[in-house]
Amino acid sequence: MKALSIGLVNVRRMIRERSNIFFVFIFPIALVLLIGVQFGSGFAPVIGVHQSDDGRLSDAIVSSLQDDESIDVRMFSTTNQLTTGVEEGSIQAGVLLPEGMDDTAASGEPIAIGFMARTDGTGGQLQSIVGAALSEIMSPVGAAQFASAETGASFPETLEVTTGLSEQFSGIQVDVSSTGEATFPDTLGQFDLGASSQLVLFVFLTALAGSSALILTRQLGISKRMLSTPTPIGTIVVGESLGRFSTAFVQGIYIMVLTFAIFSVNWGDLLGAVLILITFAAVGAGAGMLLGAVFSNDQQAGGVGVMIALGLAALGGAMFPLDLFSPTMQKVAHLTPHAWALDGFAELVRRGGTVVDILPELGVLTLYAVVLLALASWRLRVAITRP
Repeated sequence: MKALSIGLVNVRRMIRERSNIFFVFIFPIALVLLIGVQFGSGFAPVIGVHQSDDGRLSDAIVSSLQDDESIDVRMFSTTNQLTTGVEEGSIQAGVLLPEGMDDTAASGEPIAIGFMARTDGTGGQLQSIVGAALSEIMSPVGAAQFASAETGASFPETLEVTTGLSEQFSGIQVDVSSTGEATFPDTLGQFDLGASSQLVLFVFLTALAGSSALILTRQLGISKRMLSTPTPIGTIVVGESLGRFSTAFVQGIYIMVLTFAIFSVNWGDLLGAVLILITFAAVGAGAGMLLGAVFSNDQQAGGVGVMIALGLAALGGAMFPLDLFSPTMQKVAHLTPHAWALDGFAELVRRGGTVVDILPELGVLTLYAVVLLALASWRLRVAITRP
C-alpha cells in the first residue's frame, strides 16, 4: 500500500503542476490536430489560378482543373496575390493563364502559360497534373489552326469541330493495377497516423520529465526520511517506479481517450493498444527513473531528458513515418523502443491486427522495460542509501 501511495503522489504532483496543463494536456492534442490537417488522408494540395480574362480556352482549362478530385483549385484576382500565396506556402502551386488566349491561338502564335511552385514541395507532381489538363484542352488547337488556314473558316468554327472530334476518341486507355500492401491504406483516418506517433513521443517525454521530481525528492531528503520510517528500501523503489509509470500511463490514456472522442481516431484492437501503452509506459518509467537516479541536478536532468526524448522520437519514427525510412535507417530505428511501439500500433490500426499479431513488439518492449527498470532500481537504491 505504501508503494501505491508513493505512486499516486507522483500522479497528483503531475496534474497539479501548472506548466503541465499546456505541455501534457493541450500540446499533444494540438499537434495531433495540426498533423491531421496538414498531412492526413483528407489533405488535397491547393493549386491557385489567375485568369487574366474570360475566354473559351482559359475557361476550359479552369474547368478541367476544378474537375480533378485530387486537387483543390483557388482563384486569384491578381498575379501578385498568386505569387505571394506560393511563396508563403498557403497554396502548393500556381497557374497563370495569359490574356487573349483565344486570339493568340487564332493567330497561330504559341501560348505561354505560366506555372510556379516551391522547390521543397510537391511541385513536380502538381506540374504533371496541370500538364495533363492543358494537354487535354490544347490538343485540338493545333488541328483547328491547320484547318482554319487550309479551309479559310474562322478559328472558333474549326476549334469547335476539332474539340468535338477529340471528345469522340478516348485515345489510349491504360489499366492500372496495384500489387502488394499499401503503406497508408485508404481506410486510415485523417488523424490516425499522427495520434499514435504523438502518443509515443509524449509518453516517453513525460516519463523522462518525471526524473526532475525524483531528484527533488532526493534533494529535499524525503527519500531518506521515508527510509527512517518502517518503510523498506524496496518499497520506496517500487513506489517511485509506480510513480514514473503512472504519470506516463495517465498521459497515454488521456491522449487515446481524447483523440477518440474529438477526432474519432481508430486505435484498432483496444486490448492490444492498451498493452502497447502499458509496456511502453514501463519503458519510459525505467528510463525516467534511471535518469533521476544518475543525475543530482533536476535542471540538468530535465535538459538531458528532453534531448534524449526528442532524439529517440526522431530516430524511432515518431516525427516521420517509419515506412518512409530507408531500409538501413529502419534497422537503426529499431534500436529504439519507439519504433517497436509504432510497429505495434501500425499492425493494429492499418492492418487490423490483434494481440496475437503484436506479440513480437510486446516482447521487445517488455525486455526494454525489464532491463531499464532493473538498472534504475539498482541505481536508485545506491543513490538513496549512499551517505
